[in-house]
Amino acid sequence: MASAFGHALVGYTFSKVLDKNQSGILMALAIISSILPDIDVISFKLGISYNHWLGHRGLTHSILFSIIWALLLSFIFGKQRKVIFFLVLFLGTMSHAMLDAMTTGGEGVGFLIPYNETRYFFPFRPILVSPIGVERFFSKWGWKVICSEFIWIGIPCLVVLGINVFKNKILNINAE
Repeated sequence: MASAFGHALVGYTFSKVLDKNQSGILMALAIISSILPDIDVISFKLGISYNHWLGHRGLTHSILFSIIWALLLSFIFGKQRKVIFFLVLFLGTMSHAMLDAMTTGGEGVGFLIPYNETRYFFPFRPILVSPIGVERFFSKWGWKVICSEFIWIGIPCLVVLGINVFKNKILNINAE
C-alpha cells in the first residue's frame, strides 16, 4: 500500500481542486475517505487471508465500496451540494485503490469485488510498498517509501494544486 500520508495528500488535492466553496467538512471527509480503505488490515487480526474478498486490498478497495461510501457521506453531509460531495469522495476513496495498484508489493487490488475476486496491479508500479504498522514505518524502508511517494504522489499533487491556485488567481483577475 501507499502510506496514509500519500493517500491523504491525494484526498486533500481532490477537495481543493474540485470544491469551489472550499468546504472544511468536505476536505476532512476526502482525507479520511482516501485513507479509509486500509481499515481492512484488521482482517489480519481476524485470521482472514489476504486473498479473501474481505482481506487486505479486497472489498474496501473496490469500486462498489467507493460508490456506496461516497453516496452515504454525500447524503449525510452534502446538503445542496450532493453531486460535488459524491465526486470528491468517490475519487478520494477510489484513489486509494489506484495508488495501491501502483505499488511494488502485495497481492493486487480487488477493484471488482464482489463481482469478481481477481486482484490487479497496474503495469506501471513505481511506488514502494509501505510497511504495515507504525514501528515498521519509522525505519529505513519507511524513509524510502516517503521518498518514493514524494516523487510519484507529492510532486504531481503539488503541481496540480499550484495550477489550481494560478487558475483561480487568473479567474479572479478577469472577474474584476
